[in-house]
Amino acid sequence: MSRVSSTGSTRTSPAPTGIDKFFKISERGSSVAQEVRGGVVTFFTMAYIIVLNPLILGAAVDVNGASITGGPTADLAQIAAVTALVAGVMTILMGLVANFPLALATGLGLNAFVAFTVAAGMTWADAMGLVVLEGLIILVLVLTGLRRTVFTAVPAQLKIAISVGIGLFIALIGFFDAGLVGRPFPANAPPLELGTGGVLTGWPLVVFVVGLLLMITLFARRVKGAILIGIVAATILAIIMEAIGDFGTQGYDFKANSLTNPTGWNLTEPQLPETVLATPDFSLLGNFSLFGGFEHAGVITAALFVFSLLLADFFDTMGTMTAIGAEAGMLDKKGMPPNTQRILIVDSVAAAAGGAASVSSNTSYIESASGVGDGARTGLASVTTGVLFLLATFLAPLVAAIPQEAAAPALVLVGFLMMTQVKSIDWDNAEIAIPAFLTIVLMPFTYSITAGIGAGFIAYIVLKLARGKAGEIHPLLWVVGALFIVYFAIDPISDWLGAS
Repeated sequence: MSRVSSTGSTRTSPAPTGIDKFFKISERGSSVAQEVRGGVVTFFTMAYIIVLNPLILGAAVDVNGASITGGPTADLAQIAAVTALVAGVMTILMGLVANFPLALATGLGLNAFVAFTVAAGMTWADAMGLVVLEGLIILVLVLTGLRRTVFTAVPAQLKIAISVGIGLFIALIGFFDAGLVGRPFPANAPPLELGTGGVLTGWPLVVFVVGLLLMITLFARRVKGAILIGIVAATILAIIMEAIGDFGTQGYDFKANSLTNPTGWNLTEPQLPETVLATPDFSLLGNFSLFGGFEHAGVITAALFVFSLLLADFFDTMGTMTAIGAEAGMLDKKGMPPNTQRILIVDSVAAAAGGAASVSSNTSYIESASGVGDGARTGLASVTTGVLFLLATFLAPLVAAIPQEAAAPALVLVGFLMMTQVKSIDWDNAEIAIPAFLTIVLMPFTYSITAGIGAGFIAYIVLKLARGKAGEIHPLLWVVGALFIVYFAIDPISDWLGAS
């Protein structure tokens, strides 16, 4: 590569070597510092899973009344350590194998489904065995090329709608985690409201507002590391405020169906940890039975559980990787990111690995968009995030100092960045505009990426049929549409099969 100097002479810039060459950092217009910073930002925005996954898995018992760690009550520290371990290993693998700035960890929604639905009818080992089986099936679909072929068949503008919908989805997550948007508890109340009871309450919300204003100001002024600076500054403010006000954390009274201490911190109380290091316990590793669920819950029930997990995993990752690729400006003419096959292979292995480690299916995280928004373009960012997850197995007390109110502004800002793609959709063409609209709005409205994608696909097929253009529908979309109909109707289908 040659350049012309100010004196008119031609000079050759040095070819990239080492880390730069392996990750194609310069080729993608980035730098080592930028990648490391982006990886740190991604870790901060998804480190909450180390705290949240133990609370979800630890709150449920299996068919024998046992917790996931074996006793009557779960050892949350043990679940947290393994959650961080698997996330770290799989995220590093994503960086090294696929060279893509995508991080993985236990999938939210999937973990709740496993904990409160699957494990309720079998042992924890049986339930995690079904997760492993689902991951292996998806891996076969990837290796045969079917998973990529299906997504290639999706119209380009529907892929854009998926990215936009995910942007709104993660913005809603940010607002909800911060307490700016709340969920009223009376049955006759609206599904969402401003704050608590229609008003903004609690000093923790100030941390979110200050963090968001700081972040968007730095972003507008094109300050490098705006997201990371915002998270760190908001965390410091939160620690100071908690030390002065002693607000505590929110709780939930299941009997009264209401929040306790609604003005407290959501999930994590920010405070300087008494100790920085903690010895991790990895006893959960390998606690699964591959086919035990079929024996204890029945073939039909177990098969339906696997199908539900598979369909959610199948499309969640495809939507996520496309959204990340779009945010990074790395999609090809078909709307696919580089190394798509490798990304899908690692993600499939992660699903099985999560089950084998008893922390539920691991999947690609849309929060990776926060790191991409801060400049990440290569797998070095993923390696950085993964290393931090591995360190978190020992540094859990330090990670716990970051409240969701400090990390949530990053999700809102990234939601805005992803929303900007909406202008590329042809809103004058009802055949694509209506499916795109349903895809976009149903992701945040149902709190499910899969639900939005499914509704969009079904609407697209119906509208093409209504206009006599069935020949324009890719054959694979017929199959996918039928599967989504089964997915949405899984409950009555299960009841019907159980009664017959």
